Amino acid sequence: MRFRLSEEQRALRAGVRQMLDRRFGREELRAAVDTPGRLDRALWRALGEAGFFALRLPEADGGVGLGLPEAVLVFEEAGRALLPGPLVATHLAAGSVPGAASGETVVAAVDGELVEWLDAADVVRGDTSGAVPLRSLDPLTPVHRVPRTGRPGRPVPEAVLLTAAEQLGTAARVCELAVEHARAREQFGQPIGAFQAVKHLCADLLVRAETARAAVYAASVTADPADIAAARLLADEAAVRGARDCLQVHGGMGFTWESDVHLHLKRAWVRARRGGGGTESEELLAARLTV
Repeated sequence: MRFRLSEEQRALRAGVRQMLDRRFGREELRAAVDTPGRLDRALWRALGEAGFFALRLPEADGGVGLGLPEAVLVFEEAGRALLPGPLVATHLAAGSVPGAASGETVVAAVDGELVEWLDAADVVRGDTSGAVPLRSLDPLTPVHRVPRTGRPGRPVPEAVLLTAAEQLGTAARVCELAVEHARAREQFGQPIGAFQAVKHLCADLLVRAETARAAVYAASVTADPADIAAARLLADEAAVRGARDCLQVHGGMGFTWESDVHLHLKRAWVRARRGGGGTESEELLAARLTV
């Protein structure tokens, strides 16, 4: 099956990227890093006005009336921009929590043993009794640990897929950053991208990102839990390994606080801990194969 984006889907992706470049460019990203735990409410409302949270609500209910494939494209751009906040939880709550669709209400959700942005949320879905703040790897994602009570339920498939889409955005962005640096940085009178080792790193980045893209886009069409699980595993790997390889291409400067590469790696690590990743997706796929 050949999967091509429609003209409307390409326009949607381009529009979201332009909006995020304008509202959450590098200056705003660095300001958010310097004020960890503070959610920009004006930006959140701007996302609501742009239809970010109401994207899949029917037009009759004040939504945009689009589907899961379009939501994946939007969340991919959010991941690319390192947009902070409980985006998935608020998006999924848009049809049931007043104010979520418009961005007036920030919604967080318990995800396994973790909940992101607990202190900034107006509404929290799930039991947060005994929640304890953790020191998050990602300065843009405050995290609390919630004690487990009984057997944890399965994560919502749409939440798993939208997290995969965010991971895909990071995978694509770190690939771009690695290639840009490989072309611009020179050693011994030539760009470092001319060296075989760097070429291989960049090629691996691209292969992992495009493999994950195909899986995530396909899962958004089928909405099959097994397809979503496979897409999540591939996207987590593409984001985490891609960010690590991007650091390798950048060398020592990639580890400096001024570089954005480490922010992508830290966000990818935190996202990978959300429900539906790792062992959970592997077990789901194994169960499907043995049926």
